[in-house]
Amino acid sequence: MRLYLSEGSTQGLKVLAAAGASGARVRLERVPPDGHVVPFLTHPRVPALHLDSGTVLFSPNAICQYFFLLAGEEPNDLTNQWLEWEATELQPAVSTALYCHLVQGKKGGEVLGAIRKTLTYIDQSLTSKATPYLAGEAESVADIVLWATLFPVLRDESCLPDELQALRSWFQTMNLSEPCRSAAVSVLTPKGAQAFKVYLQKQPGPTLHWEKPAANEPEEEELAERSLSEEEIAAAAEAWARGPATLPERWQPPSPVLPVEGRRNVLITSALPYVNNVPHLGNIIGCVLSADVFARYCRLRNWNTLYVCGTDEYGTATETKALEEGLTPQQICDKYNAIHVQIYRWFDISFDYFGRTTTTHQTTIAQDIFQRLLACNMLLTDTVDQLRCERCQRFLADRFVEGTCPFCNYEEARGDQCDKCGKLINAVELKKPQCKVCKDSPVVKSSQHLFLNLPQLEERLEKWLEQSWATGNWTANSRFITRSWIRDGLKPRCITRDLKWGTPVPLDGFRDKVFYVWFDAPIGYLSITANYTDQWERWWKNPQQVQLYNFMAKDNVPFHSVIFPCTLLGAEDNYTLVNHLVATEYLNYEDGKFSKSRGVGVFGDMAQDTGIPADIWRFYLLFLRPEGQDSAFSWTDLMLKNNSELLNNLGNFVNRAGMFVCKFFGGRVPPMELGADDKRLLAHVTLELRQYNQLLEKIRIRDALRCILSISRYGNQYIQVNEPWKRIKGHDADRTRAGTVTGVAVNIAALISVMLQPYMPGISATIQRQLCVPQACNVLTDTFLCLLPPGHQIGTVTPLFQKLENEQIEALRKQFGGGQPEDSTLELQVQAARVASADVTPPGPGGGAVLAGDPQKVKELAEEVSKQADHVRQLKASKAEKGQIDGEVAKLLELKKQLALAEGKTPELPAPKGKRK
Repeated sequence: MRLYLSEGSTQGLKVLAAAGASGARVRLERVPPDGHVVPFLTHPRVPALHLDSGTVLFSPNAICQYFFLLAGEEPNDLTNQWLEWEATELQPAVSTALYCHLVQGKKGGEVLGAIRKTLTYIDQSLTSKATPYLAGEAESVADIVLWATLFPVLRDESCLPDELQALRSWFQTMNLSEPCRSAAVSVLTPKGAQAFKVYLQKQPGPTLHWEKPAANEPEEEELAERSLSEEEIAAAAEAWARGPATLPERWQPPSPVLPVEGRRNVLITSALPYVNNVPHLGNIIGCVLSADVFARYCRLRNWNTLYVCGTDEYGTATETKALEEGLTPQQICDKYNAIHVQIYRWFDISFDYFGRTTTTHQTTIAQDIFQRLLACNMLLTDTVDQLRCERCQRFLADRFVEGTCPFCNYEEARGDQCDKCGKLINAVELKKPQCKVCKDSPVVKSSQHLFLNLPQLEERLEKWLEQSWATGNWTANSRFITRSWIRDGLKPRCITRDLKWGTPVPLDGFRDKVFYVWFDAPIGYLSITANYTDQWERWWKNPQQVQLYNFMAKDNVPFHSVIFPCTLLGAEDNYTLVNHLVATEYLNYEDGKFSKSRGVGVFGDMAQDTGIPADIWRFYLLFLRPEGQDSAFSWTDLMLKNNSELLNNLGNFVNRAGMFVCKFFGGRVPPMELGADDKRLLAHVTLELRQYNQLLEKIRIRDALRCILSISRYGNQYIQVNEPWKRIKGHDADRTRAGTVTGVAVNIAALISVMLQPYMPGISATIQRQLCVPQACNVLTDTFLCLLPPGHQIGTVTPLFQKLENEQIEALRKQFGGGQPEDSTLELQVQAARVASADVTPPGPGGGAVLAGDPQKVKELAEEVSKQADHVRQLKASKAEKGQIDGEVAKLLELKKQLALAEGKTPELPAPKGKRK
């Protein structure tokens, strides 16, 4: 094995230490930072490991893991979680700290401020587990990787805060280990940490993001803490002076949009929503809205972009909805597809094409892929024991069976997977299974079915995953979920179902069956594109030219990262596979879950009736987008964010900048004579713009939004300090200064209008209309240019946002807080009937029967609910581990259920946790 390293690369330390700790025998070769040692990559990637087999590893963490695997040390879930956290959280923070220290000359607390949050997290984890190492009693690859990342900025552990004792002890232990000491000597001698300076100077300067208050509303002085080098200030002023003439020409894609050789071709999909459900806010942010932001951003970057989606219309869910409403399945699909289209149009989702899966193209392409799998011997036949509901006269699809998990005894496990322990389940393995429609106990019957031979494809899948993870932006949860699926080995997966509504199976002996929805539905991406253009294969059979981004909620990850890729790999027809898999966590509603049947939460068809504009909904959903953990919609927080971030911050700045031009300079941008403070502001804005681009390229949509708000804060602070409304009344020098401040401010507003376009397209268009921003300016680069030169005429400026009043918000909270709508589902009606006919309710927390209407019991349970709710809030405030919080939330929900029963009410049904397939 040959290990290639370059001087100054911050990643070299970890691979050297891992090689030493694992005893791996490698031949070390040093190359220049721009050395091309990975033949199939356009840009240089070092370190890189050339295996004797010819395979090349160029992800530093993957190299470290490989060394430990050679030594017989298999990574566990905890080790993998640490490595994901190091890559997504620790590395960016340490890079910022190193840049501030080595390039900007900062010292002490200013440097530690960038990594304090991550240091505290490591310390708390070590303390809570009471183990000497991150993953247990023995040193693992996680210890090596985290130590190597921290070492350049914490060479002297005495600089660690005194309260981080567990971290200090661990770091000292790692410093004393021979592999770590040898690696440090090799990389850092003789220049010490200065060895990284030249390398870092060539990288874009990171913006310092100090730990922010919980309210996400930084104090004004926070902005002043970000220091700049003279080189950065001079470069920003030089770029500004070049003006919009240096912008690249806006790309006008062909119609239909097709890949173009030599351009960056981006294909974006969002998970296909079930046609028979009205999407709630969590569904919207998890899929179509997140993808829309990225698609709009790609277009601003002049990337050739196609964004497709559509309704998923086959399967048992549609059949059942049709029975419930007395319609045919096709009529149900037509009805709800129109509802989806209207909802997404109101939310201003910029699909290039929104289609559906009940098309001729879907049948043709799905059956072609099936025939290819059959020809390549990738399918198996087996007899399957299935659950059949005799009362409903049908075999039950997985999502219509619930019972007790055979592994962890969770009582609400689905027929395909347990949400609590995550294990896959065959429906017949469930204890006490129930039909979710009628609640009868189904019986087991046999049927012949076809299976995708996943074990035969496992090696190909893992090789592809290794490459996709190394080169793509997969979210941490998507990687973790995928690993958990393949960790214990893949098993054959059934691809057929005993249903009528679906794509027919074109094989004798199986023609009375249809394809299972999760074999069939992802093929919808291809068929929807085929309905858009007959040249669809230029997107979907072109992995050399196309970058594919999939957006979804986390429950859909395995089907996009394992099953569908295996399907396409097995079909052997050069299909485009996902390069970047972007999964969100779940968005909850206030203290619970969205539930259409109970009238809890805002659904897509209701949002427009609130009187709150679509762009405000977009902004708030994106502001709390559940990127790293579950988040919750809150009416109070919506009001606060609208009134503070939009009205008082962003809207106030844009309005003031435009009004000063109109009021003091006749509606024309005044001449500008930039001084030192102005150039410094340009550099700050440039850094935020670059951070915005870096974050969105990594699909960190929520964090990038905060860069826009930071820019408007800089603008407000700039206006407030310079007071142009006073200077305009003074001497010539004051009036000149007022003109400069006004001209710079209105140009910042113009930049904001471009950056805001992916998030709030309507508000962006309004700002551009008011300021008469030329359409040619709607191109994003890494530089802040003077888009509105002196003499530019602007239009009429009016306020962008309206204040949300407390009375209005309270009324909406009450409206969407619960109650039984007229269109209650069959499931709720059955449940209500069962509760109403019972003489006593199920046992309460104390084990005895709870008599409905017992005042003493109601009082006791109400007190327990209040106490448990306080406990949950305290855990969330102290940022306890998610598993601990989930356990206590489950106790709270059970107590609430028992309280409802004691009060004689119908207990709330468990709400769905997102889109299920």
